[in-house]
Amino acid sequence: MSDKRPACLLPPVSPAAGPLYQQIVDNLKRAISDGRLAGGAPLPSFRQLAGELMVSLITVKRAYEELERDGIILRRQGLGTFVARDGDDRSRRVKTERAEELLRAGAREAAEAGLKEREIAEVFRRILAKEKP
Repeated sequence: MSDKRPACLLPPVSPAAGPLYQQIVDNLKRAISDGRLAGGAPLPSFRQLAGELMVSLITVKRAYEELERDGIILRRQGLGTFVARDGDDRSRRVKTERAEELLRAGAREAAEAGLKEREIAEVFRRILAKEKP
């Protein structure tokens, strides 16, 4: 029996880069947010994705459960796992909230380091220039 789901669109994961399940979550959110995975698109089964990324089934299950809790993907008994119809909006919203949280923490750190608002803005501009989002 062959699986008709698309080949993995995710980059490899590495224990050195943090929790494996979180890398899967982040990579899927990115693929959904940037349109590589559209609403309604089927996702690989736990077993298929675990094999492609060389991680345990439990790791994939945990990643999928988190994405399902956020409303980004949905599982249909007997049919598989799919990107939610509005998964791209939800993914973007979750990623935006996380970015804001990180920026607030960075601004706090910079202020505690004695940087003025202008200096903080310049640091941010330098980071943006290097990252080219």
